[in-house]
Amino acid sequence: MKLKFHHVLSACSLFFVACGPDASSQQTTPAVSTQEMTLPAPGKSHVKLSKVIGWPEGAAPAAPAGFVVTRFAQGIKSPRNMIVAPNGDVFVSLANSERSAKDRVIGAITGQNKSEVQGKSANQVLLYRDENKDGVPEKSYLLLEGLNQPFGMLLIGNWFYVANTDGVWRYPYRPGDTSITAAGTKILDLPAGGYNNHWTRNLLANRSKSKIYISVGSGSNVAEHGMDNEVRRANILEINPDGSGERIYASGLRNPVGMDWAPGTNTLWTAVNERDELGDELVPDYMTSVQDGGFYGWPFAYFGAHEDPRRKGENPELVARTIVPDIALGAHTASLGLTFYTGNKFPRPYQGGAFIGQHGSWNRSELAGYKVAFVPFTKGKASGAVQDFLTGFIADADKGEVYGRPVGVVQTTDGALLVADDVSGIIWRVQAK
Repeated sequence: MKLKFHHVLSACSLFFVACGPDASSQQTTPAVSTQEMTLPAPGKSHVKLSKVIGWPEGAAPAAPAGFVVTRFAQGIKSPRNMIVAPNGDVFVSLANSERSAKDRVIGAITGQNKSEVQGKSANQVLLYRDENKDGVPEKSYLLLEGLNQPFGMLLIGNWFYVANTDGVWRYPYRPGDTSITAAGTKILDLPAGGYNNHWTRNLLANRSKSKIYISVGSGSNVAEHGMDNEVRRANILEINPDGSGERIYASGLRNPVGMDWAPGTNTLWTAVNERDELGDELVPDYMTSVQDGGFYGWPFAYFGAHEDPRRKGENPELVARTIVPDIALGAHTASLGLTFYTGNKFPRPYQGGAFIGQHGSWNRSELAGYKVAFVPFTKGKASGAVQDFLTGFIADADKGEVYGRPVGVVQTTDGALLVADDVSGIIWRVQAK
């Protein structure tokens, strides 16, 4: 099977082989242009669960030469996503799935929807404030609680937005506030629950703050419980700031999570978790520019007109118009977080590029992901191969032991990068020396 890309990168990007771990190699190694890349045929599905053992005292992930990694905050219950206010305040949403990783795998294999709980979700938003700008927050606050699996957050004017798994809420907020006690308003209902539940809902505003984009994952692996279960899911939705005017901006995105704007452009990009149970190398998760009205294949096809054998013959018209995503990030990496670096504190090869938090696999014979990846961009377009940036999360690959699992990534006002490590309860800070 052949695969044609809209923006092709080097051959090492398809299956996430690191190309150039340091700044110098990134400067001198250009993308290798190619017109076709090959995907394997569907194969046998494997399961390898990771066991989180936590970070030893004083240990940290590894970054390329020229960077230092420190603990920005720790002892947090499931930090998933982050945003940064103009004054430098860091907002962190705390939530986890109510089904354990083992439970999800059992459900995927047997079709059962078990109810085992991996600990009550914190359902809070915390605020961290670094008053003296030394990279260590002196103060932390409980900004908001009583939520329902919050993930996405957004500041527009005097409003603070939160995307719960079942809806978008808006709260009165003044810049500098450290708590929100006023009653919020639910401005949009969202579909929630379901087998193989993709519960995260992310938020992103356009540059004029006149539109809000909401990522909503599918309620299943590949619509095995019917499309009636998938209404308004596997989409990026667009609304007005008051919740009106909902429309589907793009569809066929199995589980889009991270979203950001490519620097210097009006192009929305997203990181997407693709489907399971087609083998170790299918289907690659991906990062892609998002076309208004575009269809990206789920559940009928993947990476262009590659028909999913489980949906064979069901919708040939949609299969034929499936858009090929821009950048493959490796199969089953669970690529979740996405942010473009717009600062000037990192070395020049990183400026304008994209950082992707890869939470890590379960549906492979060997662990994949469990790192923060980087893709260089030039003038809003990918200009090099996918690279490792923050590694060392895997403690023992053979045993499946991991220290942590990265999720959200965000740039701070002082040009550092924060990485939320949800299972270890740590937020890492990566700073250029």
